[in-house]
Amino acid sequence: MTFRMTPDQQEIREQILRICAQFDDEYWLEKDSKGGFPHDLHRALADGGWLGIAMSEEVGGAGLGITEATIMMQAIAESGAGASGASAIHMNIFGLNPVVKFGTDEQRARMLTPLIAGDEKSCFAVTEPTTGLDTTKLKTMAVRQGDRYVVHGQKVWISTAQVADKMLLLARTTRLEDVTDPTQGLSLFYTDLDRTFVDVREIDKMGRKAVDSNEVFIDGLPIPAEDLIGEEGQGFRQILHGLNPERILIAGECIGIARNALQRAAQYAKERVVFSRPIGQNQGVQHPLARAWARVESANLMVMHAAALYDAGESCGVEANSAKLLAADAAVEATEVAQITFGGFGYAKEYHVERLVREALLFRIVPVTPQLLLSFIAEKALGLPKSY
Repeated sequence: MTFRMTPDQQEIREQILRICAQFDDEYWLEKDSKGGFPHDLHRALADGGWLGIAMSEEVGGAGLGITEATIMMQAIAESGAGASGASAIHMNIFGLNPVVKFGTDEQRARMLTPLIAGDEKSCFAVTEPTTGLDTTKLKTMAVRQGDRYVVHGQKVWISTAQVADKMLLLARTTRLEDVTDPTQGLSLFYTDLDRTFVDVREIDKMGRKAVDSNEVFIDGLPIPAEDLIGEEGQGFRQILHGLNPERILIAGECIGIARNALQRAAQYAKERVVFSRPIGQNQGVQHPLARAWARVESANLMVMHAAALYDAGESCGVEANSAKLLAADAAVEATEVAQITFGGFGYAKEYHVERLVREALLFRIVPVTPQLLLSFIAEKALGLPKSY
């Protein structure tokens, strides 16, 4: 068994690369230095009809699968845009999956159509400062008051909240001490990010400066009852539907970052002459690059395998988590090898690989750490006792 892109999938890749070619290395160097959301890339992809690639045609999407979405995200990252370009749009691909799965027809039309058209941007507000990935312990509360909910709480590491119009918010509607199962009592809302009641503070971070990460403080945010997604108290179950596609897509982005870094390094190794020969002629340079390439392409097979399982409606938790683990590790190795190939110039921003090093490190950490990935695989694939 092997993975080969179909002609239609190859065409998706080529069209995305053509769009991304409008945004060259200097564009991303400036974004990495000065920040600022890549609105023009977002608009170009929206105008091309790509923001709803994995959403239904009824709401303006393309109705394709996570496999095609992964090919697209991989191409964006591989173009040189890296995590800054990919992170600017992947909320469209996986973030609103709960709305697709559990929203009413009215909600899907109202919430998804403007997002796909590029007229609105959204953020995903789950993580909190004191709970991390222990989602059932969330403290943000949404209290029902007549035909609305009123929300108080705090979120952290919320991407794109500086530019978002909307927010997919997970909050408790029943206190933890009042439920028998900690996964109960959490509810999901998709609503206006009303800055009258929401204070958004950007976190200065190591990389991906073009896509903001934030602390979010919510003080009395009113949410209309019609913005509740699905059944009250079932939000935890609803967000689980987006986790496997999220891991697959981010794994695809890791492959794209790694490929771009290796392409840069291989080209430099052919051109850089030391001791009257190109450094790429030396096995000490060749072998680390070749090993990194092999690991990247091996990880990509797991990524595409997981995507195919998801699109077929089959269980893919182990494969999706493995894909993210392998692809993130491969990207870290590939970007480091690329930087070393450049020698001292690899530390200079003008050669771009140091940016890719920083962005690859991000995806080793988020959205889930390698330790949790390994624990999941140990339990689900090997039958070992649950460790968390």
